[in-house]
Amino acid sequence: MAVDSTISSPLGPPACEKDAKALQFIEEMTRNADTVQERVLAEILSRNAETEYLKRFKLDGAIDRETFKTKIPVITYEDIQPEIQRIANGDRSPILSAHPISEFLTSSGTSAGERKLMPTIKEELDRRQLLYSLLMPVMNLYVPGLDKGKGLYFLFVKSETKTPSGLLARPVLTSYYKSDHFKTRPYDPYMVYTSPNEAILCPDSFQSMYTQMLCGLIERNQVLRLGAVFASGLLRAIRFLQLNWVELAHDIRTGTLSSRITNPMIKNHMNKFIKPDPELASFVIQECSKDNWEGIITKIWPNTKYLDVIVTGAMAQYIPTLNYYSGGLPLACTMYASSECYFGLNLNPMCKPSEVSYTIMPNMAYFEFLPHNSRSTNYHGLTRESCSRLVDLADVEVGKEYELVITTYAGLYRYHVGDILRVTGFHNSAPQFHFVRRKNVLLSIDSDKTDESELQRAMENASKLLVEFNTSVVEYTSYADTKTIPGHYVIYWELLTKDISNSPSNEVLNQCCLEMEESLNSVYRQCRVADHSIGPLEIRVVKKGTFEELMDYAISRGASINQYKVPRCVSFTPIMELLDSRVVSVHFSQDLPHWTPERRR
Repeated sequence: MAVDSTISSPLGPPACEKDAKALQFIEEMTRNADTVQERVLAEILSRNAETEYLKRFKLDGAIDRETFKTKIPVITYEDIQPEIQRIANGDRSPILSAHPISEFLTSSGTSAGERKLMPTIKEELDRRQLLYSLLMPVMNLYVPGLDKGKGLYFLFVKSETKTPSGLLARPVLTSYYKSDHFKTRPYDPYMVYTSPNEAILCPDSFQSMYTQMLCGLIERNQVLRLGAVFASGLLRAIRFLQLNWVELAHDIRTGTLSSRITNPMIKNHMNKFIKPDPELASFVIQECSKDNWEGIITKIWPNTKYLDVIVTGAMAQYIPTLNYYSGGLPLACTMYASSECYFGLNLNPMCKPSEVSYTIMPNMAYFEFLPHNSRSTNYHGLTRESCSRLVDLADVEVGKEYELVITTYAGLYRYHVGDILRVTGFHNSAPQFHFVRRKNVLLSIDSDKTDESELQRAMENASKLLVEFNTSVVEYTSYADTKTIPGHYVIYWELLTKDISNSPSNEVLNQCCLEMEESLNSVYRQCRVADHSIGPLEIRVVKKGTFEELMDYAISRGASINQYKVPRCVSFTPIMELLDSRVVSVHFSQDLPHWTPERRR
């Protein structure tokens, strides 16, 4: 189809007319970012003027920025948790939003280890779908011919629960996959997946993964891109293939489906789809039976042009392993989103992971930015002085770091997200940000986020098991081991045992591992129990004096002896080598911690 030249875009020549309109929309939004932001704030405040929350601060129908910033405070989740709980319990009055809350989207844990419940309204699905519709038009500028094949994406639904009033509470992607926006999406040659909806929507993670991998193998020559939400998810799929290729090859050879697949929707679909293919089965056996899996992705899926995964923030730790399995294929980070809000997209998706910047789309929400300075916050949250220094989207400065604050259509007002971003430049008048990190996150393997206070509490609970052996933990540190698939937490303990003849046994130290897991938040435990995206926690006991050596090493590199503190998380290779060289025993959690969808704590 010829593309109308009148709707071309400075981003580049579009692949088709539909793409041209999408790129033109991006240009319009980013060219007038500040005007769009003013309109978005006015829309949010006018439609929600009669809500209990806005009336509490006597906004009196004002929709201008100055009044909004003067009267509405910057908040964290704990500030609105009472309102959230009222809605969850069934209060249908307009508390936060004039539009009915349609469901809650679950986010990472609070300081008490409970999942956050983010209110959302039905129209937010349209807003999220709009951002999704912009991804491929941008990608098509960099990778031609993506309409000539399919994407192998490993996508999964996660457990959901209901609040006391019956509102669903579930992760944002589960909400999207179960929506008609996804299930009955119109055909788009650039957005065809090998994974059938029946597999994506199957709640059993093994059956879902098995079916998606089987379909991906059967259509291996049509696959042009591989993806998952997080880098850890794609590596988990590769590990799944390592463990199950024999059975997968059998199904391909015979044209039958494993007896372990019992989901009736999957069985019905696959019975129509799968056919005997001895040649493909022999190929899978030939490649997967080799000891060396370097470059396995391009061997099995030879036409793959890139991997579509998030490798920014904590996911950057997986880049070397992805490069190993893919032979160095480009890694594309396409969009920036969270449970609270979808933010923007990467207009240069084929750049190096270290150079990824996301352009905030100003129509998604109202955005403010708090200049990042560790002294601008205290234990109880944001200070009045720091709140007064928030700047608007169009006013951020290149090179500076900020904490993201959002106001959404669904009823979050000046909400502190907890993401730290660095401004790298502008596309038209819209800033572009590099995701630096989540604030206060110490350990992360998948969607889990563990901060220092939570790790300290887990360590204290576990160390209580040592009391009867007159043993205590002298010092500890940790790191997220991503060399294993799935990755897992490693905790280094230096112990003081007063009576060697009564020292804790291996069984007791294994139990300490489980006790630490029981003390971590529900997101971590869900990843362990339901998603299998985190492996058993490991405690490595080190020799007496190891942490003194660690301090000596830090001081030799210029640290002040007066200000030195043991790091609660380590990643510097020489330090980890020092710790590992002093390990005297290794212990793992032998059981799964307790988790159910209903147990949010």
